[in-house]
Amino acid sequence: MAKSRHSNFERRFEQFLGNLLRVGVILATTLVLVGGILYLIRHGNEAPNYQFFRGELPEFRSPSGVVTSVESGRRRGIIQFGLLVLIATPVVRVACSLLAYVRQRDFTYIIVTLIVLLGLLYSLIGGYL
Repeated sequence: MAKSRHSNFERRFEQFLGNLLRVGVILATTLVLVGGILYLIRHGNEAPNYQFFRGELPEFRSPSGVVTSVESGRRRGIIQFGLLVLIATPVVRVACSLLAYVRQRDFTYIIVTLIVLLGLLYSLIGGYL
């Protein structure tokens, strides 16, 4: 009986993780698509200048800058925000997995998932530390 409930929890949790990834990717795709369409409506007729390399604008170099850009209605900000959502989706998935393993008290997977989560977080915010 206990094994049946445990398997039922695992099955529902796997469905939750699948839906989480699906929703994250669809949301990110929609944001990038909408931002790209709005950007092309505004700048589609401009000729690109490839003679000089210009790096990313300072406001797009941090998550808070991207959010500020979206709030001000900038089209490139919407595209960048969609990319941030795409990057954050697997991180949220790993964090949810950690919570599930804590609930199950599966210490082996807790340690492994915690190492993976810390690695992901360090790779994302390590440059700001």
